Amino acid sequence: MRRFNVTGLCVPKEDYMVDISGKIAQIRKLVDDRCYFTINRARQYGKTTTLLSLTNDLANDYLAVSISFEGIGDESFESAAMFCQTFLNLVRRALDFTDASDEYKESWRDSSVLTFAALSEHITDMCKPSSNVQDKKVVLMIDEVDKMSNNRVYLHFLGMLRDKFLGRKSERDYTFHSVILAGVYDIQNIKLKMVSEGIYEPSQVENALYNSPWNIAVPFNVDMSFSSGEIAAMLSEYELDHCTGMDIQKIANEIYAYTCGYPFLVSRVCQCIDEELDKNWTVIGLRDAVQLMIGEKNTLFDDMIKNLENNKDLFDLIYDVLFVGNERVFNTDNPIIDLGHMHGYLKQGEGSKTVVTNRIFELRLYEYFLSKDSTSRRKMSTGVLQKDVVVDGRFDMELCLRKFADHYAEIWSERDADFIEREGRLLFLSYLKPLINGQGLYHIESQLTDLRRMDIVVDFGQEQFIIELKLWRGEASHEKAYEQLLGYMESKGVNEGYLLTFDFRKDENKLPYANWVEKDGKKIFDVIV
Repeated sequence: MRRFNVTGLCVPKEDYMVDISGKIAQIRKLVDDRCYFTINRARQYGKTTTLLSLTNDLANDYLAVSISFEGIGDESFESAAMFCQTFLNLVRRALDFTDASDEYKESWRDSSVLTFAALSEHITDMCKPSSNVQDKKVVLMIDEVDKMSNNRVYLHFLGMLRDKFLGRKSERDYTFHSVILAGVYDIQNIKLKMVSEGIYEPSQVENALYNSPWNIAVPFNVDMSFSSGEIAAMLSEYELDHCTGMDIQKIANEIYAYTCGYPFLVSRVCQCIDEELDKNWTVIGLRDAVQLMIGEKNTLFDDMIKNLENNKDLFDLIYDVLFVGNERVFNTDNPIIDLGHMHGYLKQGEGSKTVVTNRIFELRLYEYFLSKDSTSRRKMSTGVLQKDVVVDGRFDMELCLRKFADHYAEIWSERDADFIEREGRLLFLSYLKPLINGQGLYHIESQLTDLRRMDIVVDFGQEQFIIELKLWRGEASHEKAYEQLLGYMESKGVNEGYLLTFDFRKDENKLPYANWVEKDGKKIFDVIV
């Protein structure tokens, strides 16, 4: 029986998988066109599975040599000699899984190849049409190219491949028909990583080699995320086996809404429902699966937290985007935005604004920032408990906001307006989180066309609550906030909404305001603190 797999390679016979044949066809065209390119995608984005599928697709027309730099040992990168011999051995073993002749396989063994010049000559001999009795062109695929310990050796290797590619273009050399590298870091990022770690400071002579060792590569623009339609097709196969009665397209749309098609997240949320939530393929079951996921430790989340802990600029950027609402134009010329994009945390949103890639990442990052912030931890002790705002299993959002207004009045006397304006969202979320924790889930929909606005959607039981957070900017702005909230309520199909406004006017007689107002046949609980 097949299952959802989140631990490495996926194969159709054993795992439920999205059909990626369309993506493979796009990559195949690059190979047919003799392109050299890099598949740079974030951790657990399906790169290894994609390379396996591509290898199988190419098998009839090419000698598809697929190797990996993962787990081959640091000593393999200590010198050019060690690398050359390791590379030849990897290629030799990979050829065992092709239809190459035994003679051709053995010809890749050569203990005398100890320099990149010698390796270049050997590749020339191996890629000449007469070298392979079946006259198949050789395609080289290298997975986990950013796992090497000595990046200098790797850059020399890329420089050699580039020179051979240019030699082939001028009909003065033979080399691989196509070369595909797969990893998280691209070449530019690897050099930046080396410099930042203090292990690389190129001389002027070296710059000639290292400036663009892979400038022959064509852009790789294949979308490797999963669409809701692709997710639905996978769920259809699952449903044929299990007959759960799920609304396939509805669940696929909801999975996409949380994951934006990030392959690991899609598989993990499905695995949670299938194996840990008694196959509850409903919107409630999906929400419960997301709640399980954001509280767990896994390699993807661990890697995310490690990267934020080790890079203050990245930490500050994502914090500003999520909590402060600062607008950042999405431009990968900015090294920090490029780093966040490379790791899969950031993407371009509407209006070329920098946003977090998907809702699950947002939730996990909110959890992380809330736990990190000492002020947030201190203010979570409000004296309000979940039992105080949950009556007969129903969350009383009106009471929750009234109690927050009382709590906020206490904070105001201790903090200046600039602090509250900057940290207001954090204060409210740190107050809200323990009240819904375990039974509910929230997510944020920042309206980046208006940096003074944040929509919070709370799911608790069968109900959904829409809360808009605003800063006071006068009566006219407040009326506009009603219109914005009504529009969002309409899109969500709810008749009641909640507007929480932070008012920083310096007025000693200012009192908190909380009241229901009716607008266009819908009700809004209006709270000003």
